[in-house]
Amino acid sequence: MSKHQFQTEVSQLLDLMIHSLYSNKEIFLRELISNSSDALDKLNYLTLTDENYKSLSYTPRIDITINKELKTLTISDSGIGMNEADLIDNLGTIAKSGTKSFLQNLSGDKKKDSSLIGQFGVGFYAAFMVANKIEVTSRKALEEKAYMWSSEAGGEYDITETTKETHGTSITLYLKEDEEEFLEFYRIQSVIKKYSNHIPFAIFMDKEEKNYDEESKESKSEIKNVQINKASALWTLSKSQIKADEYQDFYKQISHDSEDPLLWSHTKAEGKYEYTTLFYIPSTPPMDLFRMDYKPGVKLYVKRVFITDDEKELLPTYLRFVKGIIDAEDLPLNVSREILQQNKILESIKKASVKKILSELKSLKEKENDKYLEFYKNFGRVIKEGLYNDYENKEAILELALFKSSKKEGLVSLKEYKEGMGEDQKSIYYITGENERILRNSPLIEQFKAKNIEVLLLDEEVDAIVFPMVGEYDKTPIKPVNNSDIDEEIKEDKTKTEEDEKTYGEILVKMKEILKDDAKDVKISSRLSDSPSCLVYDKNDPDFQMQQMLKQMGQDNLPVIKPILEINPEHEIFKKLLAKSDLLELHDIAYLLLDQAKLQEGMKIEDISAFAKRLNRFIAKAL
Repeated sequence: MSKHQFQTEVSQLLDLMIHSLYSNKEIFLRELISNSSDALDKLNYLTLTDENYKSLSYTPRIDITINKELKTLTISDSGIGMNEADLIDNLGTIAKSGTKSFLQNLSGDKKKDSSLIGQFGVGFYAAFMVANKIEVTSRKALEEKAYMWSSEAGGEYDITETTKETHGTSITLYLKEDEEEFLEFYRIQSVIKKYSNHIPFAIFMDKEEKNYDEESKESKSEIKNVQINKASALWTLSKSQIKADEYQDFYKQISHDSEDPLLWSHTKAEGKYEYTTLFYIPSTPPMDLFRMDYKPGVKLYVKRVFITDDEKELLPTYLRFVKGIIDAEDLPLNVSREILQQNKILESIKKASVKKILSELKSLKEKENDKYLEFYKNFGRVIKEGLYNDYENKEAILELALFKSSKKEGLVSLKEYKEGMGEDQKSIYYITGENERILRNSPLIEQFKAKNIEVLLLDEEVDAIVFPMVGEYDKTPIKPVNNSDIDEEIKEDKTKTEEDEKTYGEILVKMKEILKDDAKDVKISSRLSDSPSCLVYDKNDPDFQMQQMLKQMGQDNLPVIKPILEINPEHEIFKKLLAKSDLLELHDIAYLLLDQAKLQEGMKIEDISAFAKRLNRFIAKAL
């Protein structure tokens, strides 16, 4: 026998489980059966594709056994099995780099946190909610040795060599005193029907049946081994045969989510390629949604044979929240990962699936707007990533996008924006930043407000990257308000602008010289109403938000990109400067205007000490 210490994160998780973190403890059975189904899937695939396993004779099944005397519940399968190393890797370690942050981010809300734990793929440990001891006996297919893993949920576990007649795994739970409900046939049967009815493998259990004997005039008990689930792949049935609650329960089975899905789409395609898809949109975002090592939510089957659930190429990354099944009829069973990534059949299925999912979301938006707003709150930021790399579906994604607005509360679509455009407005305008409040009060949109032109407020990181690449919507240009090449429609009278440039010519020349190391140019502004200055960028330069995003993506060697300082000729500061006989204070004023404009855009001032000194000098003069 060898003793092992649990990984620190596992110990923390066990402690949470023991204190009933799950809001619905019966879920432990779903998790264990799901693991058994996965083990059968893996062996089934190997027997069809690997020469070493093709001669292996076995019957794929799951058995549940109750022992009321010992108060044990055992779940057994004839799947791939585990050796000693597998037991350590699978039951002593959580092989995910995000484990620590996951544990730190638990909210304390049992219902919400239980959903996260299921999604995280550590459902085996949920069994400790009902058991004070667990034994796992397993023998790996094609190997002779068997091992038993056991733990009482302390800080350690034991592994001992044992014997087992056949390959597969048996998990025995020694139930706690108050968990005897799980020793009753009908209780177990109800949980299986609720969560695991459509596991594609038969689940068997002994059932006591009483029969009346006509001769003896007595009732006699007989134990029969009966199948307690349908064992039919749900997606293979016609939609008319499937009830809503069956769709919902199947979703919970494949996603490990305890919440009902927001919507689902079941498609059977016949034509050039024959395939079936069943996709679900979750009600809540998975915890790894914004992690690089996210777990894909779609399983690939070929002719009902499980192939993989770890292939990120089945759907584009911006649809990584989608859960479900793809079952293809025309792929070879021994398809490799490399072939998957280049396969024309799978690429065709992927394209059709993306269009179908986007179409379903558009329908939800049009018919059930409240539900769509719920979806968008959770997944809108991810959907917008598609604007960066899915040009083929750009218009469909733009139709789904919603935005904060300078004119309205709530969110608006681009279609609603266009419907509200004035006759003279030629473009759709937006501003990017990290803070909605700063964007609403930005000097850059003062003139837009004055002219009643709506501006979209894009305050998510992804916006700064994707929207400069969008270009247009429904043949209407989409432009940032901080671009120096702003449309004529928001400019004042051209003659007045020329007059202002002459009037402030000397001041502009001197400010350009003063700020030559920090600003690309100093110009008269046509976009300011109240503020004295603002920052814009040359049309060929990335703005501040884009620069920040590029740095976060590892591009630290970017050249220094200077902004353009625009000044408001109608502001009191400049009118007073014109009245002065000298411009001795212009150096301080120029830098204060530049720094002030930076602060208003949420930027940092490089030399805070110099800014403070300049400001103090003016305060002292004003007193």
